[in-house]
Amino acid sequence: MPDPLRVLVVDDEPLARQRVLDLLDRAAEVDVVGTAGTGRKAVDAIRSRAESGAPVDLVFLDVQMPGLSGLDVVREVGPAEMPAVVFVTAYDQHALAAFDVAAVDYLLKPYDDDRFAQALARARDAVRLREVDHLRQRLATLLGGESAAPPRPDYLERIAVEMRGQTRLVPVESVDYVSSDGPYAEIHVGDDVFVVRERMQTLEERLDPKDFFRIHRSTIVQLDRVEALLTAAGGDYSVRLTDGTRLRLSRSRRDAFTQRLGIDAGDG
Repeated sequence: MPDPLRVLVVDDEPLARQRVLDLLDRAAEVDVVGTAGTGRKAVDAIRSRAESGAPVDLVFLDVQMPGLSGLDVVREVGPAEMPAVVFVTAYDQHALAAFDVAAVDYLLKPYDDDRFAQALARARDAVRLREVDHLRQRLATLLGGESAAPPRPDYLERIAVEMRGQTRLVPVESVDYVSSDGPYAEIHVGDDVFVVRERMQTLEERLDPKDFFRIHRSTIVQLDRVEALLTAAGGDYSVRLTDGTRLRLSRSRRDAFTQRLGIDAGDG
């Protein structure tokens, strides 16, 4: 049986803290190790738990707080030392900034029980992946130190998407391309579009590079869907997929992309 998830709840509003505590009380294998009403107290709690040998695994962290904000807490502790984070806030404009510091998820107040449960489940997965990475690093050290070969990344085979109250697993082989929409990503599969709360950088790292290529900061395409590269009169580039869809190709990524495919821009 896995160890309980050690959780710290940080919010300057007592009612907001209690809301998170009530939901955590219903969750299995969760140990609330503390609460904090300010960013400074959050930093102290995270550091003291780390020094005690029983570090915090997950922080539900309010973004807007007097003194140190939630983002300031992450910066002061340091991204490498910071536990997994789920940001909680009423201010949607902070979404992109939150994901820039690698939050596991982002809860926009008011959120319902199901959305909270989804965030907690994602956080559990993130903590487990982090623990697996630590174990791999220790094993590599035991087997040969820094010269040991790094483990092969585990690429996604399916993407979980929420739709109409249920979770659907979309095989990555059926994905035509992925586009970004703020803190969300849109998964395009034929005529269907599925929205997931995920950063493009994270998806790019989790999709097998032999099958997918990021042709623009807002677009990742499945390579076997590419039919041609096109050059416009103004010198802009685009990609045409087998279904006729045209997607913009960044100039900075053009050379690497054409080299990867072994075809010349302007074909077709």
